[in-house]
Amino acid sequence: MTEPTQLVEKPESASNVSSGDERVRKVPAWKRMLHRPELGAMSGALLVFVFFFLTAGDSGMFASDGIMNWTTVSAQLGLIAISACLLMIAGEFDLSIGSMIGFAGMMMTIPAVYWGWPIWSAIIFAFAGALLIGYLNGYIVVKTGLPSFIVSLAFLFILRGLTIALSILFTNRTIVGGVDKFAEGDWLAAAFGGTIGKWLFVWLADVGIISSYKDGTPVVEGLPMVVVWCFLLAVVASWVLLRTSYGNWIFATGGDDKAARNVGVPVDKVKISLFMFTAFTATVYAACQVFEFGSASADRGVLKEFEAIIAVVIGGALLTGGYGSVIGACFGALIFGVVQMGIFFTGIDSDWFRVFLGAMLLIAVLFNNYIRKKVTEARH
Repeated sequence: MTEPTQLVEKPESASNVSSGDERVRKVPAWKRMLHRPELGAMSGALLVFVFFFLTAGDSGMFASDGIMNWTTVSAQLGLIAISACLLMIAGEFDLSIGSMIGFAGMMMTIPAVYWGWPIWSAIIFAFAGALLIGYLNGYIVVKTGLPSFIVSLAFLFILRGLTIALSILFTNRTIVGGVDKFAEGDWLAAAFGGTIGKWLFVWLADVGIISSYKDGTPVVEGLPMVVVWCFLLAVVASWVLLRTSYGNWIFATGGDDKAARNVGVPVDKVKISLFMFTAFTATVYAACQVFEFGSASADRGVLKEFEAIIAVVIGGALLTGGYGSVIGACFGALIFGVVQMGIFFTGIDSDWFRVFLGAMLLIAVLFNNYIRKKVTEARH
């Protein structure tokens, strides 16, 4: 009597499993790129560079001093775009950033020029005051449940009004100058004003890489501190967002704050800390401008809050939160700086810059909405 034959099923090959299982299916590189928030901003920056290279390539825009001009303008906007990006990923807005720039500038200038404070103490006073206001802004949002758009809009008018009223009250003017005399030799003022790497630019001029004046002085004396601050904050903020638990909390808060609370994310603390961070970057912006121009003005930072939001949206962040990139926000700021200075170098009427901002915002929102739909379809 023969034994019954035992039927043994052959295991599915790895290729069959991978082809049928969504979790292990290999996604093409070009599709992964489409899901990157910063793709649109990077593409836009490339197009902007090509356009102005063709139309203003011989105007000095891409000479060493021209490059430093649009780099500085981009870095200034990049400072506040970085913090606005993190806050928008968390699902909130801060429309008081621009007003905070003017207010913080006065907070560090009036005590130094009129009250005789050391510059370093006036700077610390400005940062402390800004962080306190940022905390109050965030606290009202999380405790009342009011939209951050409305709360920060109120602070926009409050801070702008206080800046004008207090500057007139204490100085009888809205522009306070002469701070550069008090800043000479101050250890903390040097962190915001002036330049670094002068030896490098002297060497670049000596070897002929960058141009110089007749006496041998390079046309670019060094790297402005605002560029250094923007680079450092971009690196740190991007690392925090992508490599830390706090970054995961930011994404979770913006994706669904109720679900985030249920899994233990300190949503309120995350939002308040991000409002404080926007106040911090606005004060860095203010300090860099104060020590660059040697003065503070009550109208500094007007409309910068909207420019920062547009840069963040161009950089790929969604207005609904939960999606965005610090690198994308920096590229959005770079587009601003290149276009703003490019219009100047080409001789185009500067009024067209606002037209460009509105058009870029509309295009970015449409592109981001398309990408969001594609990502949602891919997940289902």
